[in-house]
Amino acid sequence: MAYVALLRGINVGGNAMVDMRRLKATFERLGLEDVRTYINSGNVVFTTKRRARERLATEIEAAIATDFGLDITLQLRTGDSLRSLVDGLPVEWVNDKSMKCDVHFLWPAVDHPSVVAEVPHDPAIEELRYFPGAFVRCINRADQPKSPMPKIVGTPVYRQMTVRNINTVRKLADLSTA
Repeated sequence: MAYVALLRGINVGGNAMVDMRRLKATFERLGLEDVRTYINSGNVVFTTKRRARERLATEIEAAIATDFGLDITLQLRTGDSLRSLVDGLPVEWVNDKSMKCDVHFLWPAVDHPSVVAEVPHDPAIEELRYFPGAFVRCINRADQPKSPMPKIVGTPVYRQMTVRNINTVRKLADLSTA
């Protein structure tokens, strides 16, 4: 089965720096196959016959702690779940000069449809859509300064998510379902 590991909070603002070649080696040491990293923000695509997803995530987190001395949490998503999310979005939702579109992957404690109501946003200028395990936010870049979304930083919901832009998520879906 193909998986994508989404590591939270690495290589952001000079903090929790992780070399992607070393990270790939960590995954390979665990016996995971076809390991590939994608960009420098903690995205690892791999395959394995193991199906116990929670246990696998715990093993990866422990290996990262051993190899890097970092307490990193991660989301472990199947390639099929990413493909389903991407296929459920309008193709015109992109991350470019005129539009910002991000996928907020949720930990189980905050994974429910009502999470969208808990997130500071302005429905007049931005759209949020819930999917199992994530919500997607899309806004025109010109409206971004007006959004209350930055108020999410530091909240309990924020500590239970990891964010990727939609272009990255589409690429990860392609890499994990090819």
